[in-house]
Order: sequence, then C-alpha cells, then structure tokens
Amino acid sequence: MKLKIALAAAAVAIFGVGAAVAAGEPQAVRQEMMKQVGGALGALGAIAKGEKPYDAAVVQASLTKLSEVGKAFPDQFPAGSETGMDTEASPKIWENMADFKAKSAALASAADTQLAAMPADQAGVGAAMKAIGGTCGDCHQTYRLKK
Repeated sequence: MKLKIALAAAAVAIFGVGAAVAAGEPQAVRQEMMKQVGGALGALGAIAKGEKPYDAAVVQASLTKLSEVGKAFPDQFPAGSETGMDTEASPKIWENMADFKAKSAALASAADTQLAAMPADQAGVGAAMKAIGGTCGDCHQTYRLKK
C-alpha cells in the first residue's frame, strides 16, 4: 500500500514539473525540484533520527529522487531565468555554470553511491545523510541567495 501511495505521489510530482516546464517557467521547476529534495531529505532524516522506522522502499525512493534532481537541476537555469518568481538563485550560477553543474553532479554522485550501498538500517541512513548533506550545503553557500 505504501508503495502505491509513493508511486502516486511521484506521478503527481512529475506531472507538476512537466506542467511547469510546459509553461516555460524554469524558476517554478527549480522550486519544485528543491521541494522534492527537501521531501527526500526529510524522509531520510526522520528515519535517521528514529522518528520513523527504517523502510527500504522509502530510503531507495528518496536516494533515487536526490540522484534524479542532482542530474537534472542545472538544466533549469537557462539564460534569462536569473530573476522572477521569488527566485533564490544567485547570479553567480550564470557566472560560473561549470562549477554549479559540478556541485549538482556531486549531489547526484553522492546519492548514487549511497543507493549502490543501500543503507540497511537507521545508522546507515544517518551515514548516508552525512555523505549527501555536505553536497547540499556546499552548493547553497555559493549559489543560493540568503533571504
């Protein structure tokens, strides 16, 4: 049952991203992708903290989402999308796109590494969070505007 709910939620999220892309609003797509990252990290964090029981399907889905977003995120920063829709994207992204892409790839790589090892318990999820979390902070410190 949980798998059906997770798959339904993923389908809704994918449709939402597709609709935003169709509308030509990369800022909306970026914001939705970051919400997905937050949801994935929140699910992993709840397991790591013992607030939720270990669930391999949730861990796998969360790590997969982090990998997918890390790979696709830089594509949502075309020229001309530097402003609008209350974006938190720093102009530094467009000034150093290669580094920005590398930081996003680091998130995907860290998630892929953790997915390949597939944490088997609460402690493993905590270790995965540490390995992935640094990539988030590294990018945010450089490329996210503080509001």
